[in-house]
Amino acid sequence: MRSLMVLLLLAGTAHADEPIDPDALQRFVHQDCGSCHGLTLKGGLGPDIRAETIEHYDADVLQTVILDGVPGTAMPPWRPLLSEAEAAWIADYLLKGDTE
Repeated sequence: MRSLMVLLLLAGTAHADEPIDPDALQRFVHQDCGSCHGLTLKGGLGPDIRAETIEHYDADVLQTVILDGVPGTAMPPWRPLLSEAEAAWIADYLLKGDTE
């Protein structure tokens, strides 16, 4: 239920002209992304997405994966709920390794 509330909050902020809410996006990463990638992001249904395992990816590539998903896999497109700026923030957050 809590994840649904985060999604609903994020859905209302998916406009490019609205400011980024880092706290909401951190919760999104750990609750919603964590539901597949593991609550510690070390992997589960989805792969490990900690900085040391994704450091070879460009932030733009990660942003595209976040927004458009990966066809043929369980990775959904988050574009309906996240703005490009929010997806860029998440990609940077994951690459910096500030997730613990």
